[in-house]
Amino acid sequence: MRHLRVGVAILTMGNRPAELQALLDSVAKQDLPPAHIVVIGNGSPLPPLPHGAVGVELSDNLGISGGRNVALDELRKLGDLDLVVDLDDDGLLISPDVFSRLAELHTSDPKLGVVSFRVADELGRTQRRHVPRLRVGDPARGGLVTTFLGGGHSLSVPMLDEIGGWPDEFFYAHEETDLAWRALDRGWRIRYAPELVLQHPYTSPTRHAVYHRMVARNRVWLAKRHLPALLVPLYLGVWALLTAARSRSAAGMRAWAAGFAEGVRTPCGRRRPMRWHTVWHMTRLGRPPVV
Repeated sequence: MRHLRVGVAILTMGNRPAELQALLDSVAKQDLPPAHIVVIGNGSPLPPLPHGAVGVELSDNLGISGGRNVALDELRKLGDLDLVVDLDDDGLLISPDVFSRLAELHTSDPKLGVVSFRVADELGRTQRRHVPRLRVGDPARGGLVTTFLGGGHSLSVPMLDEIGGWPDEFFYAHEETDLAWRALDRGWRIRYAPELVLQHPYTSPTRHAVYHRMVARNRVWLAKRHLPALLVPLYLGVWALLTAARSRSAAGMRAWAAGFAEGVRTPCGRRRPMRWHTVWHMTRLGRPPVV
């Protein structure tokens, strides 16, 4: 049986050259060598790249979604692929068999569309928000899930051919959920595989007001794009209540409210509500699309 052909996509804003080089070194040590590596300078110049890595410098920052779509287009130009692996530029593959184990997972299940890595810090600790389940439990427990982590994952190219790429409009925040919901609605599976580790420094996502605005705006867009009409107000109402209960910053809440209003009044792309069968399937997996 032939090995699956893997393409690697990395976005960088040019501010982590040492971390980027360490990541590329860890990619080079994989026992299943990638067919192609593309590094996108998202609105920034790129540092010198190792032989075999293709760099693309964008004049503007297109966000995570836009930058990853550019990487996908470039990988397609370079040759036929079976899998695309997206990696954060400050992540690190600490095991040399990540790509070969990914290939085994996808080969054994042709309808496996996404494999989500476990993100852990230098001490092996995984933050709650890095486990793609509503009930987190043991971060080392894997299984089928309804979304995945942006920092480290694989995407089936046949799945991408069927459902399309990343939602350009989102820029960043919830772009993984948008892709995941489209995949699930077309019968693809998403697996959290905690044995595949991306080492990543501890970070907090709530560093600036734009985070709160985009989280709120894109959550409204998710509902408008993908949920059956009956679930839209329920989903948004639940998240409005949760956000108000969790908020510790008046400025953050103001930014969130502005983003929510922006999401309501602005277009978000074509509406294609998921089937009720998909809603039930997600509920059985532990996360109905209302929370």
